[in-house]
Amino acid sequence: MASTSPETSPLDRLDTSALPRHLAVIMDGNGRWAKSKGWRRVRGHEEGAESVRVVVRSCRKLGLEALTLYAFSEENWARPKAEVEALMRLLGRFLKSERQEMIDRGIRLRASGSVERLPAKTRQLLEQIMADTAQGEHMVLNLALSYGGRQELVRAARRLAVKAVAGKLSPDDIGEAELENELYTVGLPQVDLLIRTSGELRVSNFLLWQIAYAEFYFTDTYWPDFREEELAKALMAFGGRERRFGQTGEQLKGDDA
Repeated sequence: MASTSPETSPLDRLDTSALPRHLAVIMDGNGRWAKSKGWRRVRGHEEGAESVRVVVRSCRKLGLEALTLYAFSEENWARPKAEVEALMRLLGRFLKSERQEMIDRGIRLRASGSVERLPAKTRQLLEQIMADTAQGEHMVLNLALSYGGRQELVRAARRLAVKAVAGKLSPDDIGEAELENELYTVGLPQVDLLIRTSGELRVSNFLLWQIAYAEFYFTDTYWPDFREEELAKALMAFGGRERRFGQTGEQLKGDDA
C-alpha cells in the first residue's frame, strides 16, 4: 500500500524569519457575507467567530508575539440594538469556549478600549479570563473592544495632563515614549502588518498611533472566509516587502555612498 503524507497547511510554506511581530486585523464583511447568502447578519458574525479561532491558533503556531483584532469599535454602539446585543452574547460565548485553550497554549488575553461600556456580565467575564490567562508567555491576544484610535489618543493626552498638573511630569519631558506608556497597547510591539478584509480601503479609526510604520494588506475576502490560506497570502506578501523606516534601500543594504 502506498503511504500518504499528512496534509500540509498553507502556513507551512511561509518563511518564518520574515513574519510580523505584531499583526493587527480589521475583521470586516460579516454582515455582507451573510446577506450574500440570504441570511441574517448575526449568522455572519457567528461564522466570523470561527475565523477568529483559526487566525488565533495560526498566529500562535507561527510564533507571533501579538495579535490585535478589531472586535467592536466605539462607533459600533450606533448599530441596531438587537445586533449589538447579539455581538455581546457572541463575545461572551467565544471567551468561554476559548478560555482553556488560551491557558493551555500560553496565550495572554488583553483588551484595548472603553471596556467599561460593555454590559456588566460581559465585562466581568472578560476581566476574569484576562486574569486567568495573565501568565501566558507565548502570545498576546489583544481584543479591541469599544475602541477608537482618536479616543485612545485623547485619553492618553488627558492622562499626561493630569500627571503634569500634579507635578509628576514636566511638559517639556513629554515625548513619544511617554505617550506610548499611556496607550492601551503599552508593552506591545508596534504593529508590523495591518490586514483589512472585505475590500474596504481605510483604517476606520483603528490603532492610529501604532500603525505609523505598518505595512497594509487589503483583501476582497469577507472575514468569515478568511482562513489559513488567506492568512498565508497576507503573511507572504508582508515577507516580500522592503521596510525602510525613512531610510533608502541602499542604506539598508549597507552600500549607500
